[in-house]
Amino acid sequence: MALRQCAIYGKGGIGKSTTTQNLVAGLAELGKKVMIVGCDPKADSTRLILHAKAQDTIMHLAADAGSVEDLELEDVLRVGYADIKCVESGGPEPGVGCAGRGVITAINFLEEEGAYDDELDFVFYDVLGDVVCGGFAMPIRENKAQEIYIVVSGEMMAMYAANNISKGIVKYASSGGVRLAGLICNSRNTAREDELIMELARQLGTQMIHFVPRDNVVQRAEIRRMTVIEYDPSAKQADEYRQLAQKIIDNTNFVVPTPISMDALEDLLMDFGLLDEEDESIVGKSATEEVAAA
Repeated sequence: MALRQCAIYGKGGIGKSTTTQNLVAGLAELGKKVMIVGCDPKADSTRLILHAKAQDTIMHLAADAGSVEDLELEDVLRVGYADIKCVESGGPEPGVGCAGRGVITAINFLEEEGAYDDELDFVFYDVLGDVVCGGFAMPIRENKAQEIYIVVSGEMMAMYAANNISKGIVKYASSGGVRLAGLICNSRNTAREDELIMELARQLGTQMIHFVPRDNVVQRAEIRRMTVIEYDPSAKQADEYRQLAQKIIDNTNFVVPTPISMDALEDLLMDFGLLDEEDESIVGKSATEEVAAA
C-alpha cells in the first residue's frame, strides 16, 4: 500500500485533535502503521496516544540544541499506544515570529531523516484551527498531504471555516495533487445536524464521511489522556471511531471542492432554521432602543 498523507483541518475548538487521535487509534487497531504530525504550537495533537501532557516539540528541541541540524530523529519521534508514531512541530512563543515556520521546519526535517519509511500506511497532519495562510497551508501548498479532511459541526462558524478551508484547497489543487476527501461531523447536537452537514458537503462537491455523535465517554477518556478505543474498547463511541477509520481506509472520493458564497452559506443556515431572516427595522438597534420602541 502506498503511503497516504492526510491533513485534518477545522475551526479552533471543534475537536480536531481529539477526533484525529481517536481515528488513528481505530486505524492502528485495524493493523495500519500510522504517524501523527502535530502542526499546532499548543503541541496537544499526540497527548492521548502518548498519555502525556505535551510532547517535546521539534522547534523547542532545536532551540535547545542550537539548530534543527543538531537533532536526530529519535530525539523528536516518540512511539505511543498501538505503536503509533508521534511528532510535534511546535512553534515560537506567542507573539514572536511565525508559528507556521515550525510546520515547514518539522516536515522538512522528518523527510530528511527518513521518518516516512516504507512501513507507514498513513501520516496525519493535525493542523492549527482554520488558518490556511502561510506555514499552516504547508501540508496543502507543498503537496505533502493529498487528502484533506475537515472536522465540522452544525454551527455557523464551523461551517464558515470549512468553506474557507475549501477555498484554500482549490487554490493549490491546480498545481498539486491535494484534494478534499470529506467532512467529518463532530456533533454538537444541533437540530438536523447530520442533514445540514450532508447538504453542505453536497454543495462543496464532497461527502460527509462520518457523523460522530456526542458522547461523554470522550471527555472521560481525555481526562485520563487516552483515546476511547484504549480507555473503553466496548463503548459505542469506540465503534464510531472504528467505522470512521474503515471509511477512511476505503475512501477514494477525492475532489477539488466547489466553495460557496457567504450568501449561499447563510441561505443554507436559514433553510435549516439556524439563522433568521434579518428584520431591517431592528438592524443596529440596541436592546434599550428596542424596548423603548415597543
